[in-house]
Amino acid sequence: MARVKRGVTSRARHKKVLELAEGMQADRRLYRHANEAVMHSLAYQYRDRKLRKGDMRGLWITRINAAARQNGLAYNQFMHGLKNAGIDINRKMLADLAVEDSASFTQLVEVARGALTSA
Repeated sequence: MARVKRGVTSRARHKKVLELAEGMQADRRLYRHANEAVMHSLAYQYRDRKLRKGDMRGLWITRINAAARQNGLAYNQFMHGLKNAGIDINRKMLADLAVEDSASFTQLVEVARGALTSA
């Protein structure tokens, strides 16, 4: 069986990791330190891509609540009124309406308020 020398493969792997670690704090020119930092950073990236979705939903809810309260209705009452009225619109669109088009949002608040009183 032929002898396998792994210098080229190791060099390529080390180079890839060191390039990923570029710009990080501390001594990232050493492969062992750089590899650990890169593994942690990739794990954080993966985790935080999932967490960002919840963060965005929280932001949308905050914006909807603020706009609804300006129109005299709490967030939970507003959402319940929309559900009673049969209006199916997601929180992302509601938050966008609250920020961009307050007149339309005010109309939705009135519809929700009407559905709450009639139910």
